[in-house]
Amino acid sequence: MPRLACILVFISAILAMARSRSCPVRGYPALTGRRFAGPGNTTRMLVLFCFATPTLAQDLQLRLPLDCTLGDDCFVQQYVDADPGPGARDFTGGPLTYDGHKGTDIRVADDETMKAGIPILAPAAGRVIGVRDGTPDGTRVAGQDCGNGVVIDHGGGWQTQLCHLANGSVTTARGNTVTEGQPLALMGRTGQTEFPHVHIAVRRDGAVVDPFVEALWREAPIYEAGGLLAAGFSDAIPEYDAVKAGTADAANLPVDAPALVLWGSIYGSQAGDVLRLTIRGPRGKEILSQDVALDRTQAQAFRAVGRRLNATRWQGGRYIGVVVLFRGEAELDRIETQVMLD
Repeated sequence: MPRLACILVFISAILAMARSRSCPVRGYPALTGRRFAGPGNTTRMLVLFCFATPTLAQDLQLRLPLDCTLGDDCFVQQYVDADPGPGARDFTGGPLTYDGHKGTDIRVADDETMKAGIPILAPAAGRVIGVRDGTPDGTRVAGQDCGNGVVIDHGGGWQTQLCHLANGSVTTARGNTVTEGQPLALMGRTGQTEFPHVHIAVRRDGAVVDPFVEALWREAPIYEAGGLLAAGFSDAIPEYDAVKAGTADAANLPVDAPALVLWGSIYGSQAGDVLRLTIRGPRGKEILSQDVALDRTQAQAFRAVGRRLNATRWQGGRYIGVVVLFRGEAELDRIETQVMLD
């Protein structure tokens, strides 16, 4: 299709959605702060949400199981697997899932963020029908992929299950009635998990339901097909374990640091994506700018670039780092960070 025709189709779709009462355009969060979704991605998902059938939404409406802004301080790492066969695809046809995944994984950037204490909330009112606590964080028990968790019955055949809760943090019990938004536990790393997140599974009469496909969210989140988790400076290329732990970013470095390195961590990267990393000095002068091509589709990744000290010392002052993720010609996400050299 010619580019002009594509543009006209998108404009028509947006105008139609704005007039439609069934499409929750006004319920989408504003794209503000340090992160920005690509315009093509946002338009695509607005169209998809308009065509999602809200037939089941009359029976159950959900809130996010944690207080955060998706795409800013929390991120959907994985969706329900929509492929009935051995393959894996999320509800848009994208790769943000894995084979047989039966819920939605909402994560934070790193372990340090999680350790600050992230309350996990009841997504809707109901009665607690199952609780597990006592599994230590960082451990996996055979047959307990969920780790510590809570199951809530919402009536009408609807149930939600919340998984990977921190050990000793569950504050409810089987048989309790809970209200929407009531704190139930803290986010943890129990069960089968590679990153800090809460897994929410939705079921009706025992069958898995994708809350995005069935428009169950009270305020429909924007689908983000990947983005940036964090960025920071260090004096050497950090270990990936330190990036995931949240300990790789240096707020201050000495003026005789052996190198100045800027890194960025990514979720949902796709082969062909480009990560642009730029460092500017105290007077705004560009010290380094490099495009790094990503050659694989990965759930999580990180890249770093830097410059070695080639004098006796760096100029003291504030250094700015800008990390931008591109997909095709669209800017998918960006983070700005800084470090003081003194």
